[in-house]
Amino acid sequence: MNKITYTGGCACGAIRYGASTEPVSQNHCQCLDCQKRSGTGHGSYLSFMQPAADLVTGQSSQWTVTADSGNDKTHHFCPICGTPVYLTFAAMPDLTAIHATSLDDPRMFEPQAVTYAFRGHPWDVLDGAIPKFEKMPSA
Repeated sequence: MNKITYTGGCACGAIRYGASTEPVSQNHCQCLDCQKRSGTGHGSYLSFMQPAADLVTGQSSQWTVTADSGNDKTHHFCPICGTPVYLTFAAMPDLTAIHATSLDDPRMFEPQAVTYAFRGHPWDVLDGAIPKFEKMPSA
């Protein structure tokens, strides 16, 4: 049995998740979609190579958009409290990105990169030591 290392969920507790693996990436994203949805200059995520069905309990409301990459991504948020909890990706069905602030312990988030930095704003100051990529780096 795997030890669950990352747990979290929405503000009201209707959606919960638990990841039994380490994230494959942890990043800040400055794409326009993340900016508009977060209400600030970026979104912050931990991505796991586990399908959402293996991680998440509870029913989410969903909103699908076409990302800067041209691929569809689906935002999952709580239909009760509205908290954004995770994202899934049509082009990568085994990848689930968790919102860093939905973690039970958000201090576990350790950003490794900034993606879509060309969309960033001067007032959204991020750690200068974190590598910045104009778009999504290739795997």
